Amino acid sequence: MWEDFKKFALKGNVLDLAVAVVIGAAFGKVVTSLVEDIIMPVVGILVGGISVENWSYTVNDVVLNYGLFIQSIIDFFIIAFSIFMVIRIFTTLKRKKDMPAEEEPEVLDKTQEILVEIRDLLNKEKTGQ
Repeated sequence: MWEDFKKFALKGNVLDLAVAVVIGAAFGKVVTSLVEDIIMPVVGILVGGISVENWSYTVNDVVLNYGLFIQSIIDFFIIAFSIFMVIRIFTTLKRKKDMPAEEEPEVLDKTQEILVEIRDLLNKEKTGQ
């Protein structure tokens, strides 16, 4: 059983997944900081200092913090858009890298040019044009 586990754990896909999880967690912290510390204060300034997080509704002793829910939705869309943009940039760069270089037209020497002309003339005679 230990050998099977080692084979599984040391597979390339599992290691790639582990690296992706660690990088994803770090990226999540960066994006969360971007949202909480930079974007949302700017949004607050633009909407006149209104803080969505403080919105609540009280019924008897029960407090419904719907502002926190709205803030979470806003955070989700900002984070999703940020991840979308990063992935889009990476795929654009990858596409540019994977694109084959434009092939330069083949330069023929004088002998090759004459042979091409002869071939074209023979084809014309053959077809009767």
